[in-house]
Amino acid sequence: MAATAFVTLLGASGFRSAPGVFVEPLHAEFGWSTATISSAVSLNLLLYGVMSPFAAALMERFGMRRVVSIALLLVAAGSGLTVFMTAAWQLVLLWGVLVGVGTGSMALAFVATVVGRWFVARRGLVSGVLTAAQAAGGLVFLPLMASLAGSVGWRFASLVVAAGALVVVPLVLLLLRDRPSDVGTVAHGAATGEAEPEEVVTTGAARRTVTVLLDAARTSTFWLLAGGFAICGATTVGLLNTHFVPAAHDHGMPATTAAGLLAVVGVFDVAGTIASGYLTDRVDPRKLLAVYYVLRGASLMVLPFLLAPTAAPPLWAFIIFYGLDWVATVPPTVALCREHFGSRAPIVFGWVFAAHQVGSAIAAVGAGLIRDLTGAYDGAWWSAGALCLVAAGLSVAIRRAARTPAGLASGG
Repeated sequence: MAATAFVTLLGASGFRSAPGVFVEPLHAEFGWSTATISSAVSLNLLLYGVMSPFAAALMERFGMRRVVSIALLLVAAGSGLTVFMTAAWQLVLLWGVLVGVGTGSMALAFVATVVGRWFVARRGLVSGVLTAAQAAGGLVFLPLMASLAGSVGWRFASLVVAAGALVVVPLVLLLLRDRPSDVGTVAHGAATGEAEPEEVVTTGAARRTVTVLLDAARTSTFWLLAGGFAICGATTVGLLNTHFVPAAHDHGMPATTAAGLLAVVGVFDVAGTIASGYLTDRVDPRKLLAVYYVLRGASLMVLPFLLAPTAAPPLWAFIIFYGLDWVATVPPTVALCREHFGSRAPIVFGWVFAAHQVGSAIAAVGAGLIRDLTGAYDGAWWSAGALCLVAAGLSVAIRRAARTPAGLASGG
């Protein structure tokens, strides 16, 4: 189960992030502004998050296998049809809506669902491994996408994404299962015959998703987690993942080189996120989040001084450090959702992740506007660094739950 989820998340992330290397080719061919192209990426990021809690509820009702398979087909359709587009609104519809909805149905709420159902022991470690797949997928695939877009064209690269999504469908249908009981076993770390109590669901997926949100929104914990995670999204996926390649290109660096540096971020992200999962099982998650955000903010503040036509040692140091910190925030956030919201944690985390993508969407458009208005990305990097300090403060303000509830905790 963990291996199947890993491959699915790796692919989903790669599919979602592909537009990051299409900014320059689309601008060159169609003459669309950076802000116009960024708006499609922004909608993609927004739907990627908004769909997450609804997907978690749909997985409760219809099963993970069905939801993930349909999501992959949506990605294939959205990516494949882009080869025929001639107007900006078509880019928004295909990459923004179809790919956004498809990849959003395989987002981090999927991680929370798999971990919550299939693991009792080592939840933090497994969530770290699966999160690493989700984050590293896009960064690892970026050099391939950039190379294809530069050599044979962005249309061929889009078709590669569509084919990749279709290839994963049989794997999901054959191997993905909803619960340990489906194959006659128990969750990892659970005693034989022991099953964690689950809330009886009698409402539709959409209604349950909204009900859980309304209940969670009554607690300060939810808003503190959502606020911090919105900043997390703004300072990673929305800013660096979307704009690092064009920002580096502004300083004379070839797009393929910049995409290669992002791939290195993905490599170190795997190590950093797995280590974060290991630490989450042993250290106060709030303290981990605060440390991660402070270190990330400091690194973003110095990035404008490191960009150059070539990758000098100081820039390599940033890439390695940022990779270790990229999504190290996810395992502690999942743990805090589980601690405070119990069996509803996947849906609650889906809403927290939706906030993450709202932040990503704002940053994707905002950074593009800053570039169009000022001619440089410096203001975007410095603003993101300052926001990270705010996220650290929000994380420290979260109170620990007195106990792990079966349903939704009332305190916090």
